Amino acid sequence: MTRALPWLLLALMICLSCSKDSGGGMTDVPDPDPDSPNPETPEVQSKFIPASTQRLGDAQKGFEYLTTGDYINSGIPYDAYILGFGENTDNYLGRTGDNAVVSYEFTAVTAPNGVRVVGPNCMQCHAGLLNDEFVMGLGNHSADFTVDRSANSPLLDAAISSLYGGQGSPEWAAYDQFRKGIEVIGPRTVTETRGSNPADKILQTLVAHRDKQTLEWIDDPQVTLTDEVIPTDVPAWWLLKKKNAMFYHGITRMDYCKSLMAASLLTLADGAKAIEVDSNMPDVLAYIYSLEAPEYPFGIDTELASQGKGLFDNNCASCHGTYGSNASYPNLLVSLSTVGTDRALSDHYSTSSEINDYFMDFFNNGWFGTDDNPLLVLAEGGYVAQPLDGIWATAPYFHNGSVPTLEDVLNSSSRPRYWSRNFSSTEYDQLKVGWSVTEETSKVNRNTYDTTLKGYGNQGHTFGDSLSESERQALLEYLKTL
Repeated sequence: MTRALPWLLLALMICLSCSKDSGGGMTDVPDPDPDSPNPETPEVQSKFIPASTQRLGDAQKGFEYLTTGDYINSGIPYDAYILGFGENTDNYLGRTGDNAVVSYEFTAVTAPNGVRVVGPNCMQCHAGLLNDEFVMGLGNHSADFTVDRSANSPLLDAAISSLYGGQGSPEWAAYDQFRKGIEVIGPRTVTETRGSNPADKILQTLVAHRDKQTLEWIDDPQVTLTDEVIPTDVPAWWLLKKKNAMFYHGITRMDYCKSLMAASLLTLADGAKAIEVDSNMPDVLAYIYSLEAPEYPFGIDTELASQGKGLFDNNCASCHGTYGSNASYPNLLVSLSTVGTDRALSDHYSTSSEINDYFMDFFNNGWFGTDDNPLLVLAEGGYVAQPLDGIWATAPYFHNGSVPTLEDVLNSSSRPRYWSRNFSSTEYDQLKVGWSVTEETSKVNRNTYDTTLKGYGNQGHTFGDSLSESERQALLEYLKTL
């Protein structure tokens, strides 16, 4: 059974709640060396994203619901899960009862028919280890979607049927909706590289199997699903409280709680359950807002960082904000012509297509967009210039995770076309600030990031190219302090 279970890792990638890292542009190039000619200051085309009032509740209740709640209420029967995975003794979340021995990215809940099951939770994507330390809200940097995780589901089906006396058992009924969700997601969400996230495609696939008003499951997709999978990098939750739009492309506006609860579309029964889940989301949002970026754990040259702060304030802050006692964040959607990063993700939403039109209509004109706290999905093109709190911890960079280190962000000529890493949480490059990687001459295996592929490009955001080497080092040192 153990071999049948790893595909569970895909289930909750739709729990995207914010964007991260360097997705937008800086307004000016830094001052060059005194002996160098002044470079032309690039013109930044951007638009302000207006704020919306958010529903906020109790942060502690939000943590409890996030880590023990039944927003995913179908899954593997508890006994079968323990048989396959065994008991986990880490208990990073400090949970009690049967959840005390369930790995942090899963939750034991009671299915509607009373059967105890284990299903995925939001920490599948929004928590992880960094330098062997558990960090809540950190994007999962090592998930592997390079294979169809539904391929092994027949083995799991057979195991559960055998363990519990056939498909007429209560245990099978408690597992069935989870099974349906995984079977439609698996073949549609295969990425080219480990660590790349198919979150957008997972959500589109689930939406295609839901009635937009009742939210009930429909076995046959209501729109043609293409094979294209455009990758994203998993966001850091601690950025969300600063942002007026949730995603890299800035398409999710107004009620954040509605977007957070979209994760429940994996197993949701109907609108009544949706209302119940939604009622808990203000608490969850309050908890996410309470998270702070982790501090850089290694040494920092404070004098060099002070020099870097001046460079940052003069050349980067107008798009990425200021930090410290007078912190501010401008909430700008930067045009593609300005930032120049891979445009596939932005174009997917800003270009009319059958799947995109269906997606927009589902959220704007269905259950999610028509009550007193509506969600608005609005694609205007471009990428949000992200806040940079804890940026040292959130490698790889750009909206698609195509750049392994901050030094490479600041010097486009040093970005590797093909690169790989071993996905250890301790393989951190303190000099370049990001992951320790190996530059390859071609794609070697699933651990190799290939920037020549559509959606995986590492071009653009060349604002740091005019910096001298010493200026880059100063700016890198300052970024460690954020």
